[in-house]
Amino acid sequence: HFANYYRKEAMKILRTQQPRDSHMAILLNGLFAASFVTLFSVSSILAHMFTPRAVAAYAETVYPIFSMFALLSLHLFMYGCNLFMWEATGINCNLIIEFQPATAIKYKDAFLICTCLMTTVVSAMVIHLLLLSGSSLSHDIDAISGVLIFVCSLTLLICPLNIFYRSTRYCFIGVIRNIVCSPFYKVLMVDVFMADQLTSQIPLLRYLESSACYFYSGSFGTHRYETCNSGKLYRELAYVISFAPYYWRAMQCARRWFDECDPNHLANLGKYVSALVAAGARITYARQPTTFWMIIVLVTSLVATVYQLYWDFVKDWGLLNPRSKNPWLRDNLILKKKSIYYMSIALNFFLRVAWVETVLGFKDVGVFELRLLEFFLASLEVIRRGHWNFY
Repeated sequence: HFANYYRKEAMKILRTQQPRDSHMAILLNGLFAASFVTLFSVSSILAHMFTPRAVAAYAETVYPIFSMFALLSLHLFMYGCNLFMWEATGINCNLIIEFQPATAIKYKDAFLICTCLMTTVVSAMVIHLLLLSGSSLSHDIDAISGVLIFVCSLTLLICPLNIFYRSTRYCFIGVIRNIVCSPFYKVLMVDVFMADQLTSQIPLLRYLESSACYFYSGSFGTHRYETCNSGKLYRELAYVISFAPYYWRAMQCARRWFDECDPNHLANLGKYVSALVAAGARITYARQPTTFWMIIVLVTSLVATVYQLYWDFVKDWGLLNPRSKNPWLRDNLILKKKSIYYMSIALNFFLRVAWVETVLGFKDVGVFELRLLEFFLASLEVIRRGHWNFY
């Protein structure tokens, strides 16, 4: 239909695009991956050389910056795995997500960006630790992380030169613009796909807020780490940042309902509203750990989780169908082994309920261990999103 009944042209569009094999991409991936492992080992050894007080200071300032890049790299890695599996199973993701086949990145490109980014970040971490071990804390040394953010943002997003996947970068900026202005743009599949990714990267956005406040308030010079946490604007902005991805996704559902008059979009909107309420309750409970707010968090999170699990299994995946010719699965399956689907259901369930730890909490651990735990939980959500993307 879309090819005006020219079957030959239509099959060219539908057929999975086979990228040319690039040995250079494989070589660079191996080089950067080996460099990352080596540098990360060096940074771990250097970090254990500091006193507990210095480690606490490091966790409060520099750790959020590097965690932000680590979560971004993990998401890129999971997306690379998605691209690899889609290609291996013959799924034309560019046609489904509405990417341009000529400019869409391949799985080797995604892995290359991931390994290159993490090697750069860990290199800056090692340099920073080496400078700290030879002198007292100073704003000149702490400014390294700020320079890293500036250079990476400038290079990876707005660089006008035709390098570093310019078409992909500009496409990303355009999609983010459409997401932010969701009610005023017709919603495309790529907008929905990217907005879903953002709902799993709220910790990354919070790390970005913390890093921006750290440098904007001048805390890197005074080393008063509590300046941002005690600020009213910072505390209120945390709600805005946590709400924004869910709000954007809900507005996309509202616009699709307006355009298509499908009540399923209103039901989907309710899912993101419930997640938004649960996120707000968790932030409030983290600041006011009372029994009342713990009950509110349990109730709102339970409602949101049940809503999300139902939508995952029944609506998004098309699973849990008792009338299907495949027990409790779709009628048509891409993967031959049905056990993979059952294991995916179980894995998605456990990753969805990881929020329980945020209510239970581990109050007796140190600052550094608490930050690592927060990063671990944020990583689990990114892994869950990558796992969900494939289906």
